[in-house]
Formats: sequence, structure tokens, C-alpha cells
Amino acid sequence: MLYQTLARPVLFRIGRGDAEAAHDTTLRWLSRVSTQRQIRNALIKVNRVNAPVEVCGIRFPNPIGLAAGMDKKGLAIGAWPALGFGFAELGTVTGQAQPGNPQPRMYRLRKSGAIINRMGFNNDGAQALAARLTAAPPVDCPLGISIGKSKAVPIEQAVPDYLHSLRTLYPFADYFAVNVSSPNTPGLRQLQDSSALRELLGAIRAEGDRIAAGRPRRPVFVKIAPDLTESAIAQLLEVCLETGVAGVIATNTTLGRDRVDPSEDAIAAEPGGLSGRPLTEVSREIVRFVHTETGGRLPIIGSGGIMTPDDAASMFDAGASLVQIYSGLIYGGPSVVRGSVRRYKKFAKQRAKAAAHPPSRPSPTT
Repeated sequence: MLYQTLARPVLFRIGRGDAEAAHDTTLRWLSRVSTQRQIRNALIKVNRVNAPVEVCGIRFPNPIGLAAGMDKKGLAIGAWPALGFGFAELGTVTGQAQPGNPQPRMYRLRKSGAIINRMGFNNDGAQALAARLTAAPPVDCPLGISIGKSKAVPIEQAVPDYLHSLRTLYPFADYFAVNVSSPNTPGLRQLQDSSALRELLGAIRAEGDRIAAGRPRRPVFVKIAPDLTESAIAQLLEVCLETGVAGVIATNTTLGRDRVDPSEDAIAAEPGGLSGRPLTEVSREIVRFVHTETGGRLPIIGSGGIMTPDDAASMFDAGASLVQIYSGLIYGGPSVVRGSVRRYKKFAKQRAKAAAHPPSRPSPTT
């Protein structure tokens, strides 16, 4: 309530004409929290709800994480567990530093509970992130790192660009997310096609084997777009299973505008990826499809439209092993994180009870 009545109005006024300004202000505030261990530890005690889960060999304090896009440059890594998150995904980071697309490039649709962005992977590059993580104090939760293609790199040379980021950041990541689904880098979504994806993921697996040198490789997740058809998703999943990918992140932002409040059509006309409430049902059903299609063989990180604790619970019910929040944090604050963990604990307890006491089947007729 403090966030919604005090902090959010201030941030929204800062970003009245430019939502990115509010985003940058928030990161500056949180970067200070990140460097103050006593403050950080105090906030962890207040905000974190423990609900340990293990996915792909990684132990998470709870299954609610920060989605990529909020902290591309790793400026506030210590602040995310202080806000209650059980893990945080940094990036998307690219092999080369790049400024991203021209501003303005971020818009709020408040009635729709949504955000449009066309940031374009604005970041300092893999080497700069590695240096920042080298100097950072230990983080109180697992870190994922999302890697993407540098805009200046032709699509035909994407593989070496991804591998450069993988090599540079391998010591710092608990897992990697391969972003081939952002709508804001020209040509990037071509890498979701079967042949291109098979080449990329095969190269990433081989490089991971080489770097790990017999030790367990860092798990690799593939982030998919919500705009793919079910047949295209099914083909993508086949490639993931063939190449030994650890799991899938579903989903990235959408180019669709179907569920936007009609009064915000003018803002919705801005190009870019849409996140927030309009994605809630879409992402959940894609998670359900992925879970069904793979028979649960691929762990899923559910992302997109998690605005309330009930949204998180529905995502787990659809088959997600972990859930990520971005727009829900902006609109609802840390209470959405805490509430989602508590809701997960209730869901897990109910699921365990149902598994222990399955409904009895009627006796066959004689």
C-alpha cells in the first residue's frame, strides 16, 4: 500500500512524459540499496518469503523472480532479493555496447495495466557487465543473465556474438536465457526458426561443455515470443529437446494490441513490445501448451502479465516451475512479489495434498 499510495505516484509524475525517466530514477534509488548491506539485509527480512524450490539443479529461495529488462546493466543486483525476489535475471546484454533505439521508447498504458517498450537492448555490453559483477558484493539469490544479438552484427554472424557474451559472463550466471524473441531488434525473431535456432543452441551447448570442462554446465533457457503459432512453438520445442536446452521462458513481449483498453488506442499505436495485463491470459495458455506438448520434460519459467498473486498461482497451475515479474512490480510494487510467494505456498500445499490423496476410481461393474 505504501508503494501504491506514495512511491508509485511520485515515479509516475517523474515519468509523466517519459516513462523511461521513472525507470532510470528507480534504478538509481535501488543501486544505492544494493551497495548498503545493512539496509539490504533489513529489507530482505521484511520482504522475502521463503519457499525453497529446486529447478535445473539450482536452489531458489522462492520461485518468484525479476524478469529481464528491468536491470539490463546489473546496476541494482543486491536490491532484488531485498524486494523479496527469489532470483533475478539481468539483461538482455549483448556482445557489443549499444545505446538502443532513439528516445522516447517506453510508454505506460495505465488503464490497461501495460507498458510498451522499444528499448532495443540498450546496455553497456558483456565486458562491462562482467566487470560490474566482478566488483559487486555477493548476491543473496541466483542470477540469470539474458543474452541477445548486438544490433550491429548481421544475423548471419549472430552465433559468434552470442558465444562471446556466453564466454564473458559464464562465471557470473547461475543460468542463461537466450533471447531470440524481442521484437525490438531487426531480424532477431528469425532466430526462432528451426534451422537457425538449432545452429545457435548447438553452438551454445558445445561452448558450455568446453567452458565447464567436465563440470555441470550452466542451464540454458530459451525465451519465446507470444506471437508464435502453436505449430511454430511445437517445432521450436523439438529443437530445444534435441539440443539439450534446460527449459523455456514463456513469454517475451507481444506485438499484439487486442486486449488494450480502447481509450488508450493512441498510445497503443506506438511500435514496440507490449507487456503487462494484456499478456496475462496469452502467456498462461502458452505455458500450458508448452507443458502439455513436452510432457513436462522442459521446466518453464512463466513470464508475461503476472500482475497479482492469483496470476502467479494460475501460471504455476498451467505448468510453470518458476515465475517472473516485471510490469506487475511497476504497477503493484514489492507486495506483488511477497503475495505471489505466499500464494505459491498455498498452491504447492494443495497440490501436495491432492497428490497424496488422489480421488478414488469407481469400482468396475461386474
